Amino acid sequence: MRTSNTKNKYPRVLTYINIKLIRLCFSLRKDIFNYRDMNLLFLFNYDIMCFLVNVYSDNHQSALKYLKNTEVNLNNILIMTVDFNIRDNDWNPLYPHYSTHIDTIRKIADSFGLELSIPID
Repeated sequence: MRTSNTKNKYPRVLTYINIKLIRLCFSLRKDIFNYRDMNLLFLFNYDIMCFLVNVYSDNHQSALKYLKNTEVNLNNILIMTVDFNIRDNDWNPLYPHYSTHIDTIRKIADSFGLELSIPID
């Protein structure tokens, strides 16, 4: 029988790697981010080394708070895919509200040398 404590131990994020990338070497790095809702994959091929980050944050922005409070110096992040569960007019211009969490997201992205991308129709 599962107790209420154990339900929070299981990850809520995973990363699929396309079989076409099988020649590249991947490594899951739990020593840098050890958080159940983040996958940090180290990708290396000859002299190319970079990270792929996949993040899921619940409706309490737990992963956003984790990233904000964790100091990590990673300058070779290729891409960070995220679901922060934040509704904002940055993602959808038809949505009438601005979320203060967007400022935190921008600071985190900037600290990793990343820019936010918005889907284009």
